[in-house]
Amino acid sequence: MSLNHSADLSRAATEARGLAMDAVAACHSGHLGLPLGAAEIGSVLYGNFLRHDPAAPSWINRDRFVLSAGHGSMFLYSWIHLAGFDLPLQEVKNFRKLHSKTPGHPEFGETVGVEATTGPLGQGTGNIVGMAVAAKMAAAHFNTAEHKIFDHIVVGLAGDGCLQEGISQEAASFAGRFGLDNLIMLYDSNDVTLDAMASKTQNEDTAKRYEAANWEVFTVKQGNELAPISEALEKARASKNGKPKLIICKTVIGKGIAEVQGTSKGHGEAGVKFVDASRKALGLPEEKFYVSPETRAYFNARKAQQATAHAEWQKTFAAWSKANPEKAVLLAKAQQGDHGDVQSLLAAIPEFGKNALATRLSGETCINAVAKASPLVLSGSADLHGSTKNYIKDAGDFDIATPAGRNLYFGIREHVMGAILNGMAYHGIFKGSGATFLTFSDYLRPSIRVAALAKLQVFYIFTHDSVGVGEDGPTHQPVETVSALRCIPNLDVVRPGDAEETAAAFAHAVARKDGPVALILSRQNVPSLDAVPVATRRQGTLKGGYVLRKETAALTHIIIGTGSELSLALAAGEELGAGVRVVSMPSMEVFARQPKAYQDEVLPAACTKRVSIEAGVTISWGRYVGTAGKAIGTDTFGLSAPGDIVMKELGITKEAVVAAAKAL
Repeated sequence: MSLNHSADLSRAATEARGLAMDAVAACHSGHLGLPLGAAEIGSVLYGNFLRHDPAAPSWINRDRFVLSAGHGSMFLYSWIHLAGFDLPLQEVKNFRKLHSKTPGHPEFGETVGVEATTGPLGQGTGNIVGMAVAAKMAAAHFNTAEHKIFDHIVVGLAGDGCLQEGISQEAASFAGRFGLDNLIMLYDSNDVTLDAMASKTQNEDTAKRYEAANWEVFTVKQGNELAPISEALEKARASKNGKPKLIICKTVIGKGIAEVQGTSKGHGEAGVKFVDASRKALGLPEEKFYVSPETRAYFNARKAQQATAHAEWQKTFAAWSKANPEKAVLLAKAQQGDHGDVQSLLAAIPEFGKNALATRLSGETCINAVAKASPLVLSGSADLHGSTKNYIKDAGDFDIATPAGRNLYFGIREHVMGAILNGMAYHGIFKGSGATFLTFSDYLRPSIRVAALAKLQVFYIFTHDSVGVGEDGPTHQPVETVSALRCIPNLDVVRPGDAEETAAAFAHAVARKDGPVALILSRQNVPSLDAVPVATRRQGTLKGGYVLRKETAALTHIIIGTGSELSLALAAGEELGAGVRVVSMPSMEVFARQPKAYQDEVLPAACTKRVSIEAGVTISWGRYVGTAGKAIGTDTFGLSAPGDIVMKELGITKEAVVAAAKAL
């Protein structure tokens, strides 16, 4: 950092503290500790270090910055505003107010300059790993010997809370193993957590922990001084030794409010009552939300410099586009979230013919077909490729020497698998997916929830989906998990009943642009429903629910099935007779988005004698069977025995459906 700028950056840090104080005081809630304690970090990052263009916030080769400690949101809002992003001062004043662009925690897509919804502590430590993976992949897929269009880095800021969460260790281990030397994580090490001093709950040597995970570690003992922060960041950017970087900054929490700084009281809003005196002590005028003309001038000049650098890159990009027209088209589509339209993707998957495949096995064909049709689709597994069957053949493995590989080995790290996939989606080029057994989806549920909240393009492949898993027993039989996933708003849960429904499920998962998709696949074989045309099964699945078997007499009953129990529903319908309709319901969420007329056509309200069957808890089915109907399933945990015996023991059978229908 040029010492010529130190006065400007010091002044900006003081004024950023003032913005945070005023915003938290105005709404009587929020967190002062990090925005005040890390003000110099923000000043160096936004005033000197990050390569981005506030006038073009979606520039694909920008450096990414993620605030993992999202409770310190006024840190981010202050610096986004000062740096010249489209976040007016009035929005800073509207901190935490209804429909403002400055919500309590930063939200991706809501505020320009916010790169990720990190939400729960620790998520950001995985998100930045995903972004760094995507950056490596982007360079490998798109850079050429003549033109380098991707060379950006990823920076994160985490606190003690982030590093105490277990996900941070998963993230550190993955990043170290895969040599993500384009990743820098700053650790706001202020020795304080919300309840008490950090020593109350931790005594580890963080530097040694990260060094053991193959990170390069820098320690800044004066974390509230500009020069050492800048020096550490520049060294970290320059170091290309195959190691991610951790910069430990020893800061003072709540710095600037003498009554609470350096204590656990400095974490939240306890310092608000001292704000006026503290602002005066910092040399700020009485005017609230004050930014000096000098600071405005400094950041305006920097913004102009960044725009010039971006314009230079645009020349390289234009030359690259001319020399690589196919790559340019692919990249442009990816930036729009376009990884193929659903019908084209579906057509790329061959018809299966008569079969008795587990849907995880038909899924293997599907993932390979859509990956061939959509070359930026990625697949990974939490050490279960052999069981989840989602390996993309002939696409290579992502690794240090092969960054273009499209298969990710996440290791036994389900939680960070979810956060990494989110990070790749935030990065905005690749369509990532990850796989594990359905019962382990709870390990990554926080990441799934954030993906749904942030409307991310991610899909999950969850296999071994019911008590049909059998001998592994109740710990591995996810009776409640499908219903639990269905509770997450904006998550499409798709549980196909045969190979053709599985084809449509994969096409939907790749094509969906406005949220994640969870594919729920069976371990056990299921029969193909050959009596029903392929097109009916495929197109019906794309609507979430459809008539699998049409009654041939006056409608008396509706049987609804899903997944591996769909064949049982069909068999029961055939036994019950001509007046019985069988409906396949692979996705309640997709079905609920269909026009009401279509929903009523599939499930006419006049027919109240309804029975559903699914090998799981019955709570999901009330909306479709109603109070007059019956849901067949299990509201207890499973058993250890062969799958067919478990199903029979729990009463999840064709005979149970027939008996329930007759009893209505």
